[in-house]
Amino acid sequence: MQKEYKTITEIAGPLMMLNKVTDVSMGELGEIMLSDGSRKMCKVMEIDGDVAVVQLFGSSAGINPQESTVKFLGHGTELAVSEDMLGRVFDGLGRPIDGGPELLAEERLDVNGLPMNPAAREYPSEFIQTGVSAIDGLNTLVRGQKLPIFSASGLPHSELAVQIARQAKVLGDDSRFAVVFAAMGITFEEANFFIDDFRRTGALSRSVLFINLANDPSVERISTPRMALTAAEYLAFEQHMHVLVIMTDITYYCEALREISAARKEVPGRRGYPGYLYTDLATLYERAGKKRGLDGSITLIPILTMPEDDKTHPIPDLTGYITEGQIILSRELHRKGITPPIDVLPSLSRLKDKGIGQGKTRADHANTMNQLFSAYSRGKECKELATVLGDSALSEMDLKYAEFADRFEQEYVSQGFSNNRSIEETLAIGWKLLRIFPRSELKRIKDVHLDKYYNEDEGAGAGDN
Repeated sequence: MQKEYKTITEIAGPLMMLNKVTDVSMGELGEIMLSDGSRKMCKVMEIDGDVAVVQLFGSSAGINPQESTVKFLGHGTELAVSEDMLGRVFDGLGRPIDGGPELLAEERLDVNGLPMNPAAREYPSEFIQTGVSAIDGLNTLVRGQKLPIFSASGLPHSELAVQIARQAKVLGDDSRFAVVFAAMGITFEEANFFIDDFRRTGALSRSVLFINLANDPSVERISTPRMALTAAEYLAFEQHMHVLVIMTDITYYCEALREISAARKEVPGRRGYPGYLYTDLATLYERAGKKRGLDGSITLIPILTMPEDDKTHPIPDLTGYITEGQIILSRELHRKGITPPIDVLPSLSRLKDKGIGQGKTRADHANTMNQLFSAYSRGKECKELATVLGDSALSEMDLKYAEFADRFEQEYVSQGFSNNRSIEETLAIGWKLLRIFPRSELKRIKDVHLDKYYNEDEGAGAGDN
């Protein structure tokens, strides 16, 4: 039987201090019984001798230190898991909010998970098709990878998130595929957008949603991504599914972490964020991957909005160190009406070379990818030169590159949020654009691929592997 404490000495915002506490561990959950019979949840954040500091789930309104009683539950935050969680919507603490029944749990798992032994990791090498050309063709997502999306205020990262969740699949694999979607600090309207889109498109049947609203407690926001990753680990490593985890918005998560750190009077680091921000983010991101000997995998796409569009801000900066690349959304492309506004030149997938080529996508993928990058980069330079000196200063070939840059953005990058392109369609569009140039200009593509695809009609050879 758990011991009850009536030793509350101080309440400061979301924190509460208790004296004479024994046999309590960090992260342990507690229950506060108020004088009116109602109950509140709390979590142990710090222990110093027999003094415990707990974080409240919600406000401290109604807590009378002299009359309220605290009982610790003997375990940390846990998630009830079952394969029946597919198709369900939960709040940030794993409680159903879709009007359905409580989940019949097969087991309860600690949301902090277990670190993946580096020696047990399998190197990511299998292509995941998102249906988005700017990702599949140029910054390929590989199964088991951590590939964040760097966005900014006002850019359509929510639309891109649901598009990827709806369209993503592993090609040529009969294994089951699932999506775990975690939204943190979002508005009620955004929550409805996510849930309605998943239901409307039928994607909900293979998905698990965790929704944390902006007016929910900060401590719940910190639990939300851990709930999602715990569900993903269960589906991947116990149910042998390939799981794509999409988390938005990591910036709101980090701000909740900063709020709690400030309440605890910790020494702040860069921009007021706690000094352990890197370590905390790593405990999330490093739960993705593949394990040797197991069929399942976790692929992670965290989405974050860069404060003031600053890539050197601590959140995108530290995320870039931990993950394997980044997809960057551009405000300039968004103003041009390019959807999704993915800026392919600064974007990077460090594992893309491992997931493309013969037997995975197509033999010409790497060559065409390099040529498209090169041509678009030169085309942007030619357009900048024309802005300064005028079109008359450009050579005939420079004008072709400038034309290519415009058509590349309009036809390759821009596809809308409902167009699901196969990798064959993406490669065909790339070849169509490269035919703007004479064959002699395509120096990054092997002759064998030029012989096969350069003179073909649009879309021909789409089924070749």
